[in-house]
Amino acid sequence: MNYLRIKKNKDFQKLLRKGKKCYSSSLVVLYAPAKSVRMGICVGKKHGKAHTRNYIKRLLREVFRKQVTYLKGSYSFILLPKVREHYSYKEFEACLCGLLKKEKLT
Repeated sequence: MNYLRIKKNKDFQKLLRKGKKCYSSSLVVLYAPAKSVRMGICVGKKHGKAHTRNYIKRLLREVFRKQVTYLKGSYSFILLPKVREHYSYKEFEACLCGLLKKEKLT
């Protein structure tokens, strides 16, 4: 199953206002029902320089790509990583899987 990317500021703001939030140790996920599966990532300058922010985005996109096949319905997601000293694929994967199971989306 493929997913679409959320790119417009209008879509981000709408989801930030009306979406449900769930928290883990290294990730905040906002989600709301939608017509198709969509995902956006917000990584601010407080996370580090451009290469660090791009690395975080690559990790999150890959984790989400693998988890999207297990979703029960169609939702829009925004992934917000928390500021850490070190970011790892396994940590993001564990957090996203746990949050999706906790919210009964998988």
